[in-house]
Amino acid sequence: MRLTRARAARARAGPGRAPAQPVIAEEFSPGLGLAGGALIGVAAAGLLLADGRIAGVSGILARSLGAARGDRLWRLAFLAGLPLGAAGTAALFGDLHGFAITPSPARLLAGGLLVGFGTWLGGGCTSGHGVCGLARGSRRSLAATLVFMATGFATVFALRHLWGGGS
Repeated sequence: MRLTRARAARARAGPGRAPAQPVIAEEFSPGLGLAGGALIGVAAAGLLLADGRIAGVSGILARSLGAARGDRLWRLAFLAGLPLGAAGTAALFGDLHGFAITPSPARLLAGGLLVGFGTWLGGGCTSGHGVCGLARGSRRSLAATLVFMATGFATVFALRHLWGGGS
């Protein structure tokens, strides 16, 4: 994936600092997406086959708060593996994406609250519905995934074309 805007923004920001503007990929390279999707699918299938549980991250997080000790341990291990796996991949292979998450705590909090509200409203998250639910043939998950995707498409369109954030 060639991210010329990302490299230019990073150069303007200086070493170790995040770019001040959003980064949008100019070319799509499916290799990393396919590898990541395959790993997510293998992990979801492994959890379902080994323990009969659905790998819906929002459900795992919500139920980890009130779970019994034995049930809480696997949930916390699963949740800890998400950022630790990303950090390990970055340590081994470097920056594979060419973008930075906003350093603004207010934006991170607002984004987290919006995602949390969306998962509550949709009765689950993209991993639970989009990966596990669709694989099980759930109509409810199909409807939820179509709404997730349509909302994502509309958001990208609005940001790129209505608010001038894209190329």
